[in-house]
Amino acid sequence: MENKKLYEVKKRNLLDYLIKQNYLKDQRLFEAFLEVPLEEFIPKEFADPRKIYEDIPNLFYYEKPENYRTISAPHMISIMLQGLALKEDDDLLILGAKSGYIAALAHKLAPKGEIIILEANSEIAKITVDNLKKLNLHDHITVNVKNPLEGMPDLSPWQKILVTGAIKQERIHPLLKQLDTNEGVLYAPIGEEFIQTYTQILRVDEEFYGKKQLQVRFTPLMTQVEIDELELITDFEQLEELEIKDDPNRVDQTLSKLNEKISIKYASSIFDEVEFKPRSELHISKKKISDENREEVLNNLENIDIIIINSIIIV
Repeated sequence: MENKKLYEVKKRNLLDYLIKQNYLKDQRLFEAFLEVPLEEFIPKEFADPRKIYEDIPNLFYYEKPENYRTISAPHMISIMLQGLALKEDDDLLILGAKSGYIAALAHKLAPKGEIIILEANSEIAKITVDNLKKLNLHDHITVNVKNPLEGMPDLSPWQKILVTGAIKQERIHPLLKQLDTNEGVLYAPIGEEFIQTYTQILRVDEEFYGKKQLQVRFTPLMTQVEIDELELITDFEQLEELEIKDDPNRVDQTLSKLNEKISIKYASSIFDEVEFKPRSELHISKKKISDENREEVLNNLENIDIIIINSIIIV
């Protein structure tokens, strides 16, 4: 009960901050943040009241230094979801589960649409399903364990596609072909390992128009461990190369038409997500974490060099 009251106060303060910083502009998303409890999407062993409802990424899965996941910082989630300009009946494909929190917020924006999450890690998928069940959202949001790079062509066209992890330019081409030809939108952090560019891509008939929004640092959509475990069916060499015209005005005009209430202003460079650089080898397994050693694990995680870069950098 004490934490619940604390979270309510922190949530209100966070939303005030996001509004003042011009990140949060959609009234629907404001209400979604109020309704959806972030704390329900973070397993007990990683739940730290000091960090929940701060404008930082929240760790929800950690197996080893090269295989961990965070829920993106709230300012980044605001940018993602507003950048899609979701309508209430849009079908949305989300690549990378993020514990289900982003999908739960998206459902509030598109309650009449179908939302499907593709997640490569079966353990993360199970965590996500359990989270959605706790909030009775499992009938509205489907989680599939499969290679997210393939998308879901059988259920295309998708009005909106959101990529929540770093992805290389050539790997978005099969996803672009699955966009609705009537102004479908893909939003993805595109680039190599160090820095990506969060990019909006609009499809109109067989033409694709892009707008580079901001520089970010995201963890990969799939870790090498998951890539090794999955059979990657997608053959990029045989795919048709798609031309993406750099036309930010066309993207802005179309998205403004889709949702006139949203007017998004970004700083030229915003860094998000976390990078783990262990000072010493840690052997932390989710299965080993119990109430007795929970505090020790959290302290160990704090002793890792966790680089959280969520400040605005004007260039």
